[in-house]
Amino acid sequence: MIETEAPGKLRPDDARLEIWRSFLTAHARLFRRLDDELRSEHDLSLPEYDALLQLARAPERRLRMSRLAARVLLSKSGVTRLIDRLERDGFVERTQCSHDARGAEAVLTAAGLARLRVAATTHLAGVERYFLAPLGAAELSALERSMITVLRAVGDLAEPDAACEPAARGQTSERAGTQSP
Repeated sequence: MIETEAPGKLRPDDARLEIWRSFLTAHARLFRRLDDELRSEHDLSLPEYDALLQLARAPERRLRMSRLAARVLLSKSGVTRLIDRLERDGFVERTQCSHDARGAEAVLTAAGLARLRVAATTHLAGVERYFLAPLGAAELSALERSMITVLRAVGDLAEPDAACEPAARGQTSERAGTQSP
């Protein structure tokens, strides 16, 4: 058990900071390893893979750019640059929202879905090898509970308006129970 002098008063020499540092280090190294594997085997970065995955999971394989940015944890300008690259490679198309002329959507193409399916084997094998396999069931369960607690502590950030997504147009969404394609 890690103890400190006064609960709630974190000091620079607090032993609990090693847990934080270990979390940051593990995240950075895992991200780099998974990204390197995707780049070397599929010429696709981990953020590009994630964007393709989010689009594949979305109703009609399309998301408003602001919603995609929230899902892949990028700024609006960051997701714009990411989609520029994916569009150049023919993996996504950018369209205007049919119900909101101010908004744009990213739409997964057949080529993007094909690239995602091929790259998924590499990515999933890496997640299994570097993240899931080293941990036992009890550790994974504790980690899941811990991450849920942390996410609650930082607040549930509302996703941007999805006015041009199918669910907002009165169609059933994946969250309502429809399976993604």
